[in-house]
Amino acid sequence: MNGGGGTGGTRSLERIGVKTAHRPWPRARYLAAGLTGALIVSALAACGTSGAGTGPVTLNFYNFNDPSGAVQTAVTNCSAQSHGKYTITYNKLPAAADQQRLQMVRRMAAADPSMDILGLDVTWEAEFAQAGWILPWTGTYLQQATQGTLKVPLETATWHGKLYAVPYNSNTQLLWYRSDLVKTPPQTWTQMINDAIQLKKEGKPHLIEIQSAQYECVTVWFNTMVASAGGSILTPNALHASLGAPAVTALKIMKQLAASSAADPSLPVQMEDQNRLAMEGGSAAFELNYPFVYPSMKADNPTMFKNFKWAPYPSVIAGQPARVTIGGIDLGVSAYSRYPKLAFQAALCLRDKANQLKGATIGGVPPTIISLYSDPKLFGDYPFHADILAELEHPAQRAERGGPPHRIEADTALDAGGRAHRDFAEERARIFVGREDSLALIARYLDSPDACPL
Repeated sequence: MNGGGGTGGTRSLERIGVKTAHRPWPRARYLAAGLTGALIVSALAACGTSGAGTGPVTLNFYNFNDPSGAVQTAVTNCSAQSHGKYTITYNKLPAAADQQRLQMVRRMAAADPSMDILGLDVTWEAEFAQAGWILPWTGTYLQQATQGTLKVPLETATWHGKLYAVPYNSNTQLLWYRSDLVKTPPQTWTQMINDAIQLKKEGKPHLIEIQSAQYECVTVWFNTMVASAGGSILTPNALHASLGAPAVTALKIMKQLAASSAADPSLPVQMEDQNRLAMEGGSAAFELNYPFVYPSMKADNPTMFKNFKWAPYPSVIAGQPARVTIGGIDLGVSAYSRYPKLAFQAALCLRDKANQLKGATIGGVPPTIISLYSDPKLFGDYPFHADILAELEHPAQRAERGGPPHRIEADTALDAGGRAHRDFAEERARIFVGREDSLALIARYLDSPDACPL
């Protein structure tokens, strides 16, 4: 795959520890090898010619699987707008964030040249940049990427003062509720839980849907709750757990929900789509989720959609707005891409104003271009745009500086020869001490009626 000839394949095998033996071949094998080599050289020459000017090159775009069709539409439009320079192939990643990252990490550790444009969760940029897997944005590309882009999404794509990805879309959660069951949306978590319990007593749909699966989901929920209580999970230098009294407040509310009749019985394993389906199915009164649920409800349950309303995320402390964890996707250009200039151009096209508008109105994902929030074209299908913008301007951010909130057992094994990645994995290991401490505290608190041991 490195495009080289001669002993390149042997050297590649030896570099990763596979010993090769040099044996004399019979004359017939030399002839066969010569013919095979000629065919391979011809094929590579043909590929090189195609990429050099006889046809569009293929740019591989790895991104989450978007069921709305907005991403595929952007891919199709940008391929056409390149006027023959490139064709983008949309490679759909698994649904779970952990698996998305793992698939890309394995390919990048192998220096896969077929990786061109990478759809990165907003917590992965530091890891990929430190490992040398993605290229910094400079010059004209940097100017185009930053002009008119929201500040906080840009911060998620920045590492050591350099921009390593361009914000594609952002994300944050609102409170979604049924106005036929709840006339006035609750302003705090305590009010919401009490309202749900009362609906249960009246024999009405009452569940509160929230993501609590034991991976990114519960991390995002806990991070939002701690930040909304005035605290943080990590210290400012991201080397130790912070927690303290705000974490106790957050955990008490999380336990209050988990132990009440307002909780969905499948709370410990629930993810975003399960919450969406529960709401559309009629068993829930409240849902804390991303805005993709709005176009989904409109398409899947038009009757319920008439009463499907939204409000700001409930406060942890009355009178103090919640600080909701930011999400989203940034587009990075692989350091191993054979066509980096075209990849930068294609990434800018994929996240341009027209494609972000379509991503918002069809896919429900919040734009990162600030002018769209005052564009009437957005308002009809995105009536909650002002609430989204308010949360994106004052969010709680996940700990990017130590990499994404996922397990790291296999990281160093993936690239034994990559010093940068190994060093960064060690840094992440120090950060994860704090995360594991916090998760252990959550587990102990939720499993015990005693006070939180902080």
